[in-house]
Amino acid sequence: MMGNMTIRESLGLIAQHGIISDQVQTNELAVIIQQAAKALSIGGAYVEFGCYSGTTSLYLQRLLATDMRHREFHVYDSFEGLPEKTTPDISPVGEQFIAGELAASKKAFILNFKKAGLPLPVIHKGWFGNLNEEDIPDMIAFAFLDGDYYDSILDPLRLIWPHLSPGAIVVVDDYANEALPGAQKAVDKWLQIHQGKLSVIHSLAVIHT
Repeated sequence: MMGNMTIRESLGLIAQHGIISDQVQTNELAVIIQQAAKALSIGGAYVEFGCYSGTTSLYLQRLLATDMRHREFHVYDSFEGLPEKTTPDISPVGEQFIAGELAASKKAFILNFKKAGLPLPVIHKGWFGNLNEEDIPDMIAFAFLDGDYYDSILDPLRLIWPHLSPGAIVVVDDYANEALPGAQKAVDKWLQIHQGKLSVIHSLAVIHT
């Protein structure tokens, strides 16, 4: 049953379909898939902030293809790469992360879905700070946040939190990545004033609400 997917089953799915970029590690992708599978028992849409070329998006769509709820899947990305760093993002071991780095075009994202034979999610192109309530589904069961920087994690948290279904799962990438310290600072600040059970798996923050 998909909702009870194990890490071994997640790894098997990855072995079957492969990874199309080097921006996600196999062991972390397996955790994301497993947590997303758990959320299939929760009502609401799936959302992903920071989809890059679509590696994680493809797996989320494969999961949703097995779900009888026919739920929405929304992805959000500037498709212009990283924004400028702010003070919380500064790290001596993260100097390779500069504005414009990690850019992937919307056209390339769409092409990867066509190659995989999967239906496209709802695509929102723009900086996270420019999004508003109208861009967010009414109810959210699962969210994956891969914004790398402080503001690019905090902005999505502000947007999605009022829309989370009871028991929703939020996974944040780079929480334990010293090269991208802003992600952890944003999550920690948010959880100081919002309820959520945090666990850290590899470099991922997994928040159960």
